[in-house]
Amino acid sequence: MNEWIEKDLKYIWHPCSQMKDYETLAPIVIDKGEGIYLYDINGKRYVDVISSWWCNLLGHCNPKINEAVKKQIDKLEHVIFANFTHKTAIELCEKLIKVVPEGLCKFNFSDNGSSSIECAMKMSFQYHYQTGNPQKQRFMALSGAYHGETIGALSIGGVDLYSEIYKPVLMDIFRIEGPDCYRCPYGKTRDCCNAECFKNAEKVFKEHGNETCAIVIEPLLQGSAGMRIYPPVYLKKLRQICDEYNVHIIADEIATGYGRTGKMFACNHADISPDIMCLSKGLTGGYMPMSIAVTTQKIYDAFYADYNEGKAFMHSHTYSGNPLACSAAIAVLDILSNGSVLKMANENAIYFNNIIKEKFLRHQNVGEVRSIGLINAIELVKNRETKEPFDSKLRTGYQIYKKALEKGVILRPLGDVIYFNPPLIIERKDMDFVVDIAYRCLCDILPE
Repeated sequence: MNEWIEKDLKYIWHPCSQMKDYETLAPIVIDKGEGIYLYDINGKRYVDVISSWWCNLLGHCNPKINEAVKKQIDKLEHVIFANFTHKTAIELCEKLIKVVPEGLCKFNFSDNGSSSIECAMKMSFQYHYQTGNPQKQRFMALSGAYHGETIGALSIGGVDLYSEIYKPVLMDIFRIEGPDCYRCPYGKTRDCCNAECFKNAEKVFKEHGNETCAIVIEPLLQGSAGMRIYPPVYLKKLRQICDEYNVHIIADEIATGYGRTGKMFACNHADISPDIMCLSKGLTGGYMPMSIAVTTQKIYDAFYADYNEGKAFMHSHTYSGNPLACSAAIAVLDILSNGSVLKMANENAIYFNNIIKEKFLRHQNVGEVRSIGLINAIELVKNRETKEPFDSKLRTGYQIYKKALEKGVILRPLGDVIYFNPPLIIERKDMDFVVDIAYRCLCDILPE
């Protein structure tokens, strides 16, 4: 065994892993990255078609982002963000306000996605408390939701894999049965429905809307639920009912923002503005830990008072507004500013989806291929006609993942959902390569 692997296994407890698996699949020691490729210490190349947990937006070691961070580090690495500020954070906000949905104008910095969700939840709770609605103390979320793994964020999540064991210490959430367009109980498809399943939300709002602060939602794409994609009309209906019941929409755009769904933000597909939007991952191009909860003037004004009134938002993170992260985030926006990257990504998305469908839909164990932007998901089932899933104990997706690693492609499926979520700069030759490898690995584990 390589000495670096031995040292890793001696010291490191890896995230979201059963470490016993590492006895048969040792950690891969990455030496460098370039574009959509990663290279291990032996020189083997891997195609990072999942953007290193969905955050690498414009490729590894992007020259423009590299230069921005290098320039910043010689000037200012960090400063307390309470009563101090710096030009890089101010410039970032000036650029962001031009692209976020209308009405969002105040930026509260944190250092990771889960923390921005916690920030947004506290912000909503305190807003209602300070505006004459102290009865609003609860939150709503969809089934299958994923919003992070701190206690508050985990509470509103709806994926038992992450939260089941912690339920005794989690908050009590009003859970709405979310849209599952692959197994639609109304026999509709996401392309032609009117979100009939929204009646589930209407029922919960009718019963609990008056005691609810906010609903936290992943717009259009529920990632950890298996890349479930639902139609924009659902968000339109949600905006309307939230206005009726004075409930905030907290849009978790951590994974869906920055062009991942084909538009700058997923909310743009429905032409709605949330009350609070949480950003991370693509925000810095995957370079630095940073997140932002962006909110409205109306919410901000509820906290603006003399100090002795006790209305200040006493929420902070040591690395809030970190200059290095802000410099990376500015570089990302500068690269995206002329629209050419997103335009090319959207053109390539059509090609990508077509070759995936052509290749994978021929296989009897592929139930559905679904896509939004460059994101494509392939749901594997035991029986295509009944949509019966495989026994999770078989770890079918994981077996395919291991095969793909041998051939230089990083898939890391969500259960038995194989997906592609590549950097926006992926080229068609790489699309051809990863689709071919993924299909061959599928056939190795599940022969046609």
